Amino acid sequence: MSRPPHLCTCGAIVAYGERCACRVAATRARNMRHDATRPSARERGYTRQWEVARKEWLQFNPVCSHPGCNALATVVDHITPHKGDMMLFWDKRNWQSLCAPCHNRHKQRLERTL
Repeated sequence: MSRPPHLCTCGAIVAYGERCACRVAATRARNMRHDATRPSARERGYTRQWEVARKEWLQFNPVCSHPGCNALATVVDHITPHKGDMMLFWDKRNWQSLCAPCHNRHKQRLERTL
């Protein structure tokens, strides 16, 4: 059984589970405004030194640490967001290996609630 479509605030009828084009455009615009004020990755500490440390970390911690996921990790995540604190950024006790889907889905959702 399929759920019925819904009416978007712009007046378009949108299939269940889909997003209206106006909502997609609004999200992209909001993200672009946010990115325009955000420092670059290099300015946030993700330098060549970080790339070397990340590669070494993933060699010794190759599996995603998200519960129930045993995928190959590709991201070194900061458990507690460092927010520019370089002591916390380089604290290996604050690092965890995650696969990209877990980092992009679960971890980002968790950080939005903080």
